[in-house]
Amino acid sequence: MNAHDLFAGIDLRQSGYLFTLLIASVLFLLGLRGLSHSETARRGLNLAALGMLLAVVGTLLNRRIVTYEWIVGGLVVGTVIGVPMGRWIPMTKMPERIALSHAFGGLAVALVGVAEYFNYRLQLSPFDIGAIGFEVLLGTITFTGSLMAFGKLLGILPGRPQTFPGQNAVNLTLLAVALMLLAILAARPDQLVLFNILLAVGLLLGVLMVVRIGGADMPVVICLLNSYAGLAAAATGFALNVPVLIVCGALDGGSGLILALRMSKAMNRSFRNVIFGAFGANVHRKQAEKEGGMVREGTPEDAAEILKLADSVIVVPGYGMAVAQAQHAVRDLAELLEKTGAVVRYAIHPVAGRMPGHMNVLLAEANVPYDQLYELDLINDDFPRTDVSIVVGANDVVNPAAKDTPGSPIFGMPILNVDRSKAVIVLKRSMNPGFAGVENELFVRPNTMMVFGDARKTLAQIAAAVKNEI
Repeated sequence: MNAHDLFAGIDLRQSGYLFTLLIASVLFLLGLRGLSHSETARRGLNLAALGMLLAVVGTLLNRRIVTYEWIVGGLVVGTVIGVPMGRWIPMTKMPERIALSHAFGGLAVALVGVAEYFNYRLQLSPFDIGAIGFEVLLGTITFTGSLMAFGKLLGILPGRPQTFPGQNAVNLTLLAVALMLLAILAARPDQLVLFNILLAVGLLLGVLMVVRIGGADMPVVICLLNSYAGLAAAATGFALNVPVLIVCGALDGGSGLILALRMSKAMNRSFRNVIFGAFGANVHRKQAEKEGGMVREGTPEDAAEILKLADSVIVVPGYGMAVAQAQHAVRDLAELLEKTGAVVRYAIHPVAGRMPGHMNVLLAEANVPYDQLYELDLINDDFPRTDVSIVVGANDVVNPAAKDTPGSPIFGMPILNVDRSKAVIVLKRSMNPGFAGVENELFVRPNTMMVFGDARKTLAQIAAAVKNEI
């Protein structure tokens, strides 16, 4: 038997397609596993990227593809958009970039579903129609919801929850209508009007579900939108019979949902409360100077004098550090303090910033050693023995009202016990509250000194004053 006879009857193109997607699925699994530990995160990211490359190559081998002109055009446009986004958008803008990427992903999934429905609706089984409808619903919700999150993070939309009477009832009614439309379409796929209504309901639901969520909950929203996009991709895999989409969509959807639940737990709030509770809405502003306490303002030189005497220092980064792009200035000051003999560590709250792991990403970019980063549970008991805590742009995650004021909207949320430090230096632009809209009682504690101004410039001034004494 010659080689020609051996391979006769074997569709090499289809075999290559299936084999490539199998390898891509394995790489996605290995990549996700690698991302679970800091030591293997880079390798995990590279494996996942290689998996995505193989998934794209494998998809191009699909025998359903008869022409490549539009595909090549899409690759060119995607590359032109993606490369600048990856190279030029600063790390401080990662939350906004991720929200925008989720919007693109949701739109892509929805458009695939729309194309499948209009081209093959009369040839598909009720299961396939249901999968396509579910894909389009989640894709449109992800698209408009991610755009709303992007607007809130960028500041072009109000960060506080936007609510109206009966909003939860409206959202639940729209969701029930969407599910009813899915059921009808599965039985009557020729109903174009109902499919168009489903599209409109999905787009509207995305807006209404995210507009009521405040900026303080953005890490949970990012996780949830990631989960929606993954589940939509999995539905696409069922509709198109593409196993790799089912695998990576399930990984994305499942991990996003688990992370959202963990982020909710980190705030000591139920997942239902995050989605329906409008955290931070209608919070009455209190006076900055409370009875028995007043703001004590200092200069960078005053802060340097305190730090020069410290043997132990904990840095608490927050979203303000990201806005000021002050992560490198934080590292420079920490290195100077270490030269004076101080032990410097970083306290990372799970929901600090606007996306999961936001502070870890920024500090890693500044080459802060990973072993100096401590999660809340590992460092909270050390604050009473700490000489100085430096709060760089953090607000809600260090607010003592979460444990001392039962009437506060953030009461019960685990916070970093910065207020128990011997001295606290807070770097902020102003006395404005955080995204939760709650005044911070830490700012008027007697052991707190406020240093106002741009955090990067202020840290540079403090570092210069410390350096003069070394």
